[in-house]
Amino acid sequence: MTTNETVHEADQLTESDPGPATAGENRRAELLREGEAAADFLENLLDICDLDGDIDLDIDGDRAAVAVVDSEDGRVPRRLVGSDGKVLEALQELTRLAVQSATGERSRLMLDVAGHRASRRAELVEVAREAIAQCRESGERVEMTPMTAFERKVVHDEVLAAGLVSESSGTEPRRYVVVVPADDSAGTSESSTTAEPADAEGSDAADSALPSDDRA
Repeated sequence: MTTNETVHEADQLTESDPGPATAGENRRAELLREGEAAADFLENLLDICDLDGDIDLDIDGDRAAVAVVDSEDGRVPRRLVGSDGKVLEALQELTRLAVQSATGERSRLMLDVAGHRASRRAELVEVAREAIAQCRESGERVEMTPMTAFERKVVHDEVLAAGLVSESSGTEPRRYVVVVPADDSAGTSESSTTAEPADAEGSDAADSALPSDDRA
């Protein structure tokens, strides 16, 4: 089992930089420590369960990104994803708790297993675009199917990029996104232009827009 770290060259700290660490550099160092703590926890878990898999570490926006991927020894068991990603969500929460125990700080890391989130994100973008097109054509609000916080975040981002707004409605686990026509946006109480909470799941950056209660 191996752990691979990916930090973009522009983000690396080098010995040739004699100046004091900036806030951004300090934050990146914190995220790397989060990723390493998560990797230690996941490696131990895989060893105890006698499961195959390598660990990839990255920084995605303002959070650590950790992925369990197929190794040379074998494939990651897909049961670690579970039906509709439910096992993955639970494993992510356990990993965040392990990181918090190791670092003393609450973690917002994003965990992926066997590329599930990446594949699901691509599917959701297409679903969101269909809902956007339907909303524009009909001029009516479009209610989508229930989704997890991660899935709703992907949809909210796509709607915002299209110049419309969206809101979340319902209660977990049946919470869903509503795409709102532009001329109705002034009356929405929970639009995608609302500032994202610090612990919103699936965000790509700290300042991404998200309805206030779509959180991990």
